[in-house]
Amino acid sequence: MSERVRVNTVTDHGCFGCGERNPIGLKLAFFRDGEAVEAEFTPRPEHEGYAGLVHGGIISALLDEAMSWAAIASGRLAVTAQMSLRFRRPVEVSTPVRVRGRVIEERGRIVEARGELVDGDGTVLAEASATFVRVSEDQQRAWEARYVQRR
Repeated sequence: MSERVRVNTVTDHGCFGCGERNPIGLKLAFFRDGEAVEAEFTPRPEHEGYAGLVHGGIISALLDEAMSWAAIASGRLAVTAQMSLRFRRPVEVSTPVRVRGRVIEERGRIVEARGELVDGDGTVLAEASATFVRVSEDQQRAWEARYVQRR
């Protein structure tokens, strides 16, 4: 069995998605899975929208974060320019889910990615596609120094 390799190893910051210093953040830990990245997450009551269901904004944040870390894992720090999301099934509070992201295509500064949120049975609960724009070389170096520990 191969060792799981964590992608986001620098966690001492306040990012809502992956930072350990954000007391209300999601604290996602992403691991490589072939060409994709994935993280496990169990939504808490404070992530609720309608009674017992996870708020759509939290689902969006999970998918955006997964696709962003897929780009970062491929060596491309980028910011979200556009995202399209489809909610397929309700996501229940306190039910563990897995979020996956992968890069589909790169064209110059543009990075296209896809993401999905699945339950323990592999049922797709939500899916997204996004366009990211690579940051400048100066910004890339600064953010790599802050957020990415290369092995």
